[in-house]
Amino acid sequence: MAIRLVTFDALHTIITPRRPIYVQYSEVFAPFLGVLDPNSIKQSFKAALKEVQLERPAYNQGADAWWGEVIRRTALGAGADDRALDASLHKIVPKLLDRFSSKEGYAAFEDAIPTIRCLHDELGVAIAVVSNGDSRLRSVIQDLEFPPYLSPIILSEEEGVEKPSRQIFERALAQVSHGGKPISLMDCLHVGDELVCDFRGATEAGMQGLLLRRTGPGGEQAHKDPDEVLDGVQIIEDLEAVVSFVKAKNLT
Repeated sequence: MAIRLVTFDALHTIITPRRPIYVQYSEVFAPFLGVLDPNSIKQSFKAALKEVQLERPAYNQGADAWWGEVIRRTALGAGADDRALDASLHKIVPKLLDRFSSKEGYAAFEDAIPTIRCLHDELGVAIAVVSNGDSRLRSVIQDLEFPPYLSPIILSEEEGVEKPSRQIFERALAQVSHGGKPISLMDCLHVGDELVCDFRGATEAGMQGLLLRRTGPGGEQAHKDPDEVLDGVQIIEDLEAVVSFVKAKNLT
């Protein structure tokens, strides 16, 4: 089955924090809360993120409040003084939200834009983003100068539904026009770094899937579960492999 649409996850797939998130949080915290141990911030951020994701799926109650709660729990878990945090949270949250709305907080992986250009310009494949992110991703992608044909950008905050739900993939498909012909899920490939949300979500929806597991520093922040089973999962180590995969599929 020829591939006519490739959808990409965003974070840890085509973009990455410019420096580790806990380092950037530490920098923003310091003027208000003093110097907190970066390793403590790293651990408390992971715990806070997981808790809030479970409590408020798809940015229930709004992304700003959602991230405000993650930031609050991260600081407390890293040992911040309660009173100092209460007095300064209204300044800390906007600073972090602003930082992670642009290239100040994020960078594009070196292989991301070349891969997208090759798929679109040379292979004639439509390109989209399907992410469990909030609306700030639009400004990040624009600020990092991704091609305008990386569209649509489907975000869980705006859709009210998250991967691995079939619905979010279908909504991407519904917004794609490719030569005036309808595209089925079987004509689509999704690429991302999370086994359940990206690979399982896509393949169970009827799409083809590739699980991105970068080697070296670029893969250190990927979402990996300690008990995950990768039998039968198609794994790639960089985005250049997406081009090879599509070429092979579209030549048969």
